Amino acid sequence: MADPSKTSNDAGATASSADMAKIMSDIAERSQRILSEFMSRNPTSGGVGMGDPMNIGQAFMELTAKMMANPAQMIEAQTNLWRGYMDLWRNTTLRMMGQEADPVIAPDKADRRFKDEAWSDNGVFDYLKQSYLLTSQWMQNTVAEVEGLDEQTKRKVDFYTKQFADAIAPTNFALTNPEVLRVTAETKGENLVKGLQHMLEDLEKGKGRLRISMTDESAFKVGENVAVTPGKVVFQNDLIQLIQYNPTTEKVHELPIVVMPPWINKYYILDLRPKNSLVKWLTDQGYTTFIVSWVNPNEALAGKNFGDYMIDGAIGAIEAAKKACGVKQINIAGYCIGGTLLAITLAYLKAKKDDSIASATFITALTDFKEAGDIRVFIDDKQVESLEHRMDEAGGFLEGSDMATSFNMLRSNDLIWSFVVNNYLLGKEPFPFDLLYWNSDSTRMPRAMHSFYLRNMYLENNLVKPGGITVGGVPIDLTTIDVPSYFVSCKEDHIAPWASTYLGTQLLKGPRRFVLSGSGHIAGVVNPPAANKYGYATNDKLPATADKWLAGAKDHAGSWWTDWHAWLAPQSGAQVPARTPGGGKLKVIEDAPGSFVKARLVE
Repeated sequence: MADPSKTSNDAGATASSADMAKIMSDIAERSQRILSEFMSRNPTSGGVGMGDPMNIGQAFMELTAKMMANPAQMIEAQTNLWRGYMDLWRNTTLRMMGQEADPVIAPDKADRRFKDEAWSDNGVFDYLKQSYLLTSQWMQNTVAEVEGLDEQTKRKVDFYTKQFADAIAPTNFALTNPEVLRVTAETKGENLVKGLQHMLEDLEKGKGRLRISMTDESAFKVGENVAVTPGKVVFQNDLIQLIQYNPTTEKVHELPIVVMPPWINKYYILDLRPKNSLVKWLTDQGYTTFIVSWVNPNEALAGKNFGDYMIDGAIGAIEAAKKACGVKQINIAGYCIGGTLLAITLAYLKAKKDDSIASATFITALTDFKEAGDIRVFIDDKQVESLEHRMDEAGGFLEGSDMATSFNMLRSNDLIWSFVVNNYLLGKEPFPFDLLYWNSDSTRMPRAMHSFYLRNMYLENNLVKPGGITVGGVPIDLTTIDVPSYFVSCKEDHIAPWASTYLGTQLLKGPRRFVLSGSGHIAGVVNPPAANKYGYATNDKLPATADKWLAGAKDHAGSWWTDWHAWLAPQSGAQVPARTPGGGKLKVIEDAPGSFVKARLVE
């Protein structure tokens, strides 16, 4: 008698074969279409933008020359690597013989790539892991110890050596990742087929360029489950919409607070969900709260320059908030590049004898770009020239995907390779995560504005020089700023290093306070008191260097938000009846979050 389970399995296998044939046919058709579309949009051409726009080849040629000039150092490095491998071979042999042996090298505690137990329990995979870690460490240490390179070349070779080391990790390949092998056996390869489909979907989204899905983007919609704090758009021009939030207290401080986020990303990082929304928290503390929602520019706005962003953006928001509340002064906060623009705006207003600002808050904002963080690896004369060429070819703006790729490369294991493994090798769907949805919601940069910013801030550091830049027809001198100022930075910030942002306290005059939050550029800022995470440090003194400030600082549990509120409230005047958006001289245009923030580059 036939085994019914066997018959059933055979039938299932036949059905699966038919399904597989259909899937592979679809994959082939989609691949050909994607390639054809990509080639039609990117014909082979010469020019500044082609070849090696990052100038990586030249950097590594210089590295090679310096290494060849010091053969003794190379021999020592090779010897150290050989010793490490000898120790690893010995310990692996001991383990195979059933004896205990301590690892020669172990992953950093923060490295999640090797969390699967097989990387430690299985001798073969443990050997692969340690062999990779030894080689990766050797490559990066060898490059870092080469002397005689200029600062930018050294920065570049260090960065791209790490990128190479991250890329060749055994976790990134199906045949050397135990979890992928296990899932492949369990699903009979279905995970790899699904992974290929996911890759094609990402290529289609990127119009031929791989746009890795970091989250389930269909799980979120701006205004429905992110950016949901109630409010109204009460002002609009070409560059901004200004949102005024509904009050949640019967009384509010007389002076409102305007929050100016970076235009490199969407504003709703400060309004992701009610439990971690900075703007909701501010309204709950009795502040009439406004936030700037920057436009996502297209070709029609390609000519907008930095002066336009100051006049129409910062000053436009300031004047609108004053009018909406019927006051002569406001408080204002600038986040990241929004804080850099705030500093420029304050100097401009000072030169114009305009005292509209009662206090200013700088959130992870650079004013001195001498040590500007990891992003500096992408910015030198040749790279900026190439970027300008690409912006010209694109219609006068930088595509949001270019900026997103650069930031993702700064944390490639977390923001690139982890998703390659999850989506393409394991064949899993991306997990819904609001922060990563925001991170994928890219924005464009107008060519005139972005070129001015890169050249004057990063390349020439002109902002620290009195009169070093002229914006809106006014030479900018940060040393003239004397309004009360609050600075908050994040200890692990790789975008705006806290020691560099601290230098702003030495440039400005007037009462100043500096606070250091834990964590990084996003998590350290979006840190509500209820979460009780990360903590912050304070020091009432402002010595000349960040190291001296830190040596005298006192640590606190909780969130810097509470410290900011304690500082901001005395700057904000008496209590007055709560203001309803549209109740003053500015009428309601539309409901928050407004139309500007809803414009996504990839639908």
